[in-house]
Amino acid sequence: MTSESKTAIILLSGGLDSMVSAAIAAEQGYRLIALTVDYNQRHKIELQSAQKIGARLNVDEHIILPLDLSRFGGSALTADIDVPKDGVGDDIPVTYVPARNLIFLSLTLGLAEARDARDIFIGVNALDYSGYPDCRPEFIEGFERLADLATKAGDEGRDFHIRTPLQHMTKADIAREAIRLDLDPAWSWSCYDPSPAGLACGLCDSCRLRQKGFEEAGIVDSTRYVTP
Repeated sequence: MTSESKTAIILLSGGLDSMVSAAIAAEQGYRLIALTVDYNQRHKIELQSAQKIGARLNVDEHIILPLDLSRFGGSALTADIDVPKDGVGDDIPVTYVPARNLIFLSLTLGLAEARDARDIFIGVNALDYSGYPDCRPEFIEGFERLADLATKAGDEGRDFHIRTPLQHMTKADIAREAIRLDLDPAWSWSCYDPSPAGLACGLCDSCRLRQKGFEEAGIVDSTRYVTP
C-alpha cells in the first residue's frame, strides 16, 4: 500500500515543530487526521494556532480533546509556577509537563487504532530542545514497541509506526523546512508565557530556541514578540 492510500494521525499542538511535521506528512501523500490536546496549558493561544494550521493543511478531521492536566500540576505550563526567563540551561526545566508525550502518544495511538491508521506523526526533536526526556529517540523507539504490544491491531500483526521527521534536525533546519513547505511561521505558536496582548514573550526557553533557529537559518520569523 502506498502512502497515497494511507491515513496518518498527526499530533498537532500548534507549535512550529508540529506544524512542519504535519506538513511533511501531507507532502508525503497521507490523508491527515489531527489530534490537538487542550490540557489546560498556560499558553492556550497555541490551540488557536493548531486550528489555523489544520485548516491550512486541509486535514480531513481535527479533534481537539480536553484533558485537564492542571489537575496534576507539576509544571510551569499547568500550575502556578513562574516560567523561567533566564536562558536555556542543562537540566530538565520546570516547563517539562510530567509524561506529556507519553500521554499524548497514547491518545494518538487509540485514535489511530479506531481510524485504522498505522502511522502517527509527532514533531519531537532531539537536537535543539529543552532536554525533555520524552523527546529522545529512545522514548520513541520504546513507545513504538509498546504500541504493538498494547493493541488488537498490533496483536494481529498490523504494526504501528511513530514517524518523527524532525528528530535529528536543528531548529534552523526546521525553520528552513517551514519555508520550503510554504508555511507561514506566524501560523504556529511556541511561547510558553504570552503577553495579555497575545505577543510572544521572547525570553522563555521555547522563544529563545525558536529565535535562535530562525537567526541561524537567516530567515525572518513573522511571529510578533514583546522582546525581539
